[in-house]
Amino acid sequence: MNIIFATKNDAAALDEKYVVLELDTIKINGHDQTLTAWCVIDIQDIPLQEIISMQQFRDLHRNLMENYRLRNWKYCEDALEHLFGKWQGTADSFYTTIADRIKTYRVAEPGPDWDGTIDKS
Repeated sequence: MNIIFATKNDAAALDEKYVVLELDTIKINGHDQTLTAWCVIDIQDIPLQEIISMQQFRDLHRNLMENYRLRNWKYCEDALEHLFGKWQGTADSFYTTIADRIKTYRVAEPGPDWDGTIDKS
């Protein structure tokens, strides 16, 4: 998986030639600014039979991330079922990480200030 750290606008600029999927937003200890990690997949690497539904899965991934921040765990679990294996499995390690986090959050909800940002202390 190719990962870049960029602003939303910078990532969107790559969207014509690549599938660009938001991953985590990270806050590094001692810095006020957050960074967003994006997965970048060359469209040429996507099998032809998946090109037809590519936008549908981009939208599903975007909705996954929105619902993750909203703590809508059930939606996320359902979305993950459909996303595993897409993009030739490129993002599956990320999807596994999100699924594991959700299992943890179902047992112990994150604090009231949690917004999905990962704190790297």
